[in-house]
Amino acid sequence: MKPFAESCEQNKRPILTVLRQMIRGCTHLLEIGSGTGQHAVYFAEAFPMLTWQTSDRQENHPAIHAWLDGQGPANAIAPLSLDVNQQPWPVAADSVDAVFTANTAHIMSWDGVVAMFAGASEALSDGGLFILYGPVNYRGHYTTEGNARFDQWLKARDPQSGIRDYEALQRLGQENGLVLHRDFAMPANNRILVWVKKKR
Repeated sequence: MKPFAESCEQNKRPILTVLRQMIRGCTHLLEIGSGTGQHAVYFAEAFPMLTWQTSDRQENHPAIHAWLDGQGPANAIAPLSLDVNQQPWPVAADSVDAVFTANTAHIMSWDGVVAMFAGASEALSDGGLFILYGPVNYRGHYTTEGNARFDQWLKARDPQSGIRDYEALQRLGQENGLVLHRDFAMPANNRILVWVKKKR
């Protein structure tokens, strides 16, 4: 049986609405943390001219293959073994024009978030997009009580995880040559932040 994440089913359509605005001209996208593979199948089907490269840590590959093998669209590519903390990434520099990640920044450690921004910037070509989906705090404050409770649950599970501050993410972007382009409000107290890699 294929693994199934209810959150992917709930958020895929709102995310697709934003992606249609942002990646229309892209041809090669890297997804960081493909998880169950549900997003990859759904989004790759919506963008048949785009190569959707999945990736995740090796232990999550069986779930992704369960969605891709035999039924995934041809433009959804089998996962790369990618741990954001392990350098170098198995992706050539300047080789993709978009990087997408959903619900990862609050799960990994802050060091992982730092590594993810650095790796995404390295992989992106000039003018490429880094698209991050998930909950975000502003000026150190939760946007809702629900997010406050979620953050408490995350930190009880893993003290290194937690909802990240918009301002801290902004600094990471600046340190890695990424300029914030858009900030989209999303359902269920989430955001999509989109950075553009500066042209060198």
